[in-house]
Formats: sequence, structure tokens, C-alpha cells
Amino acid sequence: MIDFAAQALKRILAPISALLAVMIALGLLITKVFPHTWPLTVEDSVNRELERDRTHDISMVSLIFSTLASTPAIIAVTILAALVLRLTLRRWRESIFLCAAVCAQALIFFLTTLVIDRPRPEVDHMDTSPPTSSFPSGHTSASVALYLGLAVILVRLTDRTGLKAACWLLLLVPVGVALGRMYRGMHHPTDVLASFLNGAVCVWVMARAILDRDAIRHRKQLTAGHHPAR
Repeated sequence: MIDFAAQALKRILAPISALLAVMIALGLLITKVFPHTWPLTVEDSVNRELERDRTHDISMVSLIFSTLASTPAIIAVTILAALVLRLTLRRWRESIFLCAAVCAQALIFFLTTLVIDRPRPEVDHMDTSPPTSSFPSGHTSASVALYLGLAVILVRLTDRTGLKAACWLLLLVPVGVALGRMYRGMHHPTDVLASFLNGAVCVWVMARAILDRDAIRHRKQLTAGHHPAR
């Protein structure tokens, strides 16, 4: 178990560090290098168009999705899902994977906002602006990590094609969150696009490091010169 944890840690640090560098680089390109280059020049018009199309019903839907991705909601759902997975599967692997993916994206988000200082869109903000930068969207990356992570777990637990397809419907939640955050004037389109990258890569990294335990053991055997029987 200790050896597996060490191998998993090695498979996490390098890609997560690389992801942080990519996120910061993207933020610098957007805010410092190409802020007046297409398609960045049309981002404000997208936000203004969404502002003009606001209605009471759509605003309520956007509020629901935004609330689903708030920090308290993400923490609560992650803990609840991790406990259910532990009690149902009688092992920790899936629970640790989900918690690690959500925590990793939060760390990347926080460190990126320390470097990138991007103002919120110049429209009426329907929510109170948090002290962090507009780039990236913490709500969006958190929802991607949580609901994509849950989808990955559920897909691995079933062999039925129909159920596998149904599991991927969980991705509608982060899509709704991303649209809702732009609709409410809290983020530019590139903010939420970068957040999809952040959340998805964190899920991929943690899946390779924690869920794919057999693959790690196989590589270790090959490194040691032991070839599994064919």
C-alpha cells in the first residue's frame, strides 16, 4: 500500500505542476499578450448579449446551477459521494480519487488567481464578486472535477452500454454551471473554457494515479524485469 501511494504521488506531482504552468501561461496570453486580438475582442459582446437576454425564469435556472457549484455545495456533495462510495464498494480507491480530483483543481485555481488578475466582465453582475480573479472560473472547474469524476467512477462500475451513456449525462451539470456563470456576468467565455481544461485534466491525472492501480503494478513489473505470463 505504501509503495502504491509513492508511485501514485510520482504520477501526480509532475502533471499537476505542468497543468499549473499551462493555466498561468494561458492567463498571461489572454490578459497580457493577446487581449486585443480576435476572438478575445468579441468576448465582451458575448457577455453583453447574455445580459440583454436575461429573464426571470432563466435567471432562476442560472442561480440553481451557480449554487450547485458554490464552495459549500461542492464540499458537501464531494464528502457525501465519497462516503457513499466507501460504504457501497467497501474500499477507499474511488473516494480518494474523487476527493483528490476536486482538491487538485481547487489548488490549481487558487494558485492561478494569485498570478492572473483579470477583471470581471463589464456587465451587471448578478452575484457578489469574490476577491479572486475572473480567470479561471472556480465554480466551473470544481463542477467539472466533481461530476466528471463521478461519471468516470460510475462508467467503470457498470458493463451495460445504456447505463454508461446515462452516466455521462452528469456532464450537463458543469455545462449548465459554465453557461450560468457567464449569464450572470461573472466570467468571460475563455474563463470557463480554461476551467474545463483544469477540471478535466485533474480528473485524468487522478484516474491514472489512483484508479488505474493494475497499470501501475504492471509497469513496476516491467521495470523490475518481470514479465507477466501471457
